[in-house]
Amino acid sequence: MSEFASNARLLKQAVQEGWFIRPIARHRLADGSLDVAGNLEQWNRAMEPFRKTPLWEQTPGWDERDPLQGEPYLVFVPSPAAVPGHPTLLISHGGGFLWRTGCEGPNVAWFFHRMGYNTAILSYRLRPYSRMAALADIQRAVRLLRAEKDRFGIGDAVVTMGFSAGGMLSGNCATHFDNGCLEAEDPVERFSCRPDACVVGYGAMSGVSFPAPFGAAPDPLFGEGEERFYLATEKHVSPASPPFFIWQTLSDDGRHGLCLAKALQDAGVPYELHIFEGGVHGLAMADGQNDLEQQVPHITHWGELCAEWLAMHGLNP
Repeated sequence: MSEFASNARLLKQAVQEGWFIRPIARHRLADGSLDVAGNLEQWNRAMEPFRKTPLWEQTPGWDERDPLQGEPYLVFVPSPAAVPGHPTLLISHGGGFLWRTGCEGPNVAWFFHRMGYNTAILSYRLRPYSRMAALADIQRAVRLLRAEKDRFGIGDAVVTMGFSAGGMLSGNCATHFDNGCLEAEDPVERFSCRPDACVVGYGAMSGVSFPAPFGAAPDPLFGEGEERFYLATEKHVSPASPPFFIWQTLSDDGRHGLCLAKALQDAGVPYELHIFEGGVHGLAMADGQNDLEQQVPHITHWGELCAEWLAMHGLNP
């Protein structure tokens, strides 16, 4: 039996009992500010019983400036069949690079676990660490899954899947990658961080294609200074980029998905784009098990559409 089998049992319990759900009414403190500490404390409590895999023995640049974050890690959840060689979905939660939205991590992982996939839930660095630190975390996670595939019982194929900020991060990983360094002292760094496919759920991809109007101050969500261009996914698509599955709702401005799709079309990269007319930001699986407590059956279909699309690219369990 896999050393990670307990994670599957815990994930089922966590979703059924709503460990990671934080209703929207509890997102803010009495003064109107976001309850970041409360969010991270809830995530940490819910993650406590899971078997975690640190990304590094010692995280580069880590200085515990925010002790509630903890060093980055992933939680691997083997597929129900646990067949060696199958692909893995690396799932990145949202939260504006400020906190962790559980319905976009564990709850999504549970859906695709039931579809037969290996999943890995990523806990990446948040502010005050930079988005470049978060990018380093997801790149390292892809390498780590491949470097330790025998331990996890998986194949080389890794799909990055993310929502909101996590969708932006997944897109960055799919446009900024390398094949690894064979001479690296750290054996994990010898493996490629290029994902085999990328799934972006309602990611506000760019603060470059759609800058703030009327000279308004740039949103740090999109990176600082020159990072803004580097982190604009649609500006770095190339023919070497992996296939993309993109979905969002009109509430998030359909131009984000359209702009990324155009860049993929120009580069000859396969993609599928779904812009749903109904719904709002942050729906995750749109099954009611989200912070908004919203169930939108029409949008729930995205999960099945995504699984069918992955199968088209040979990435089925």
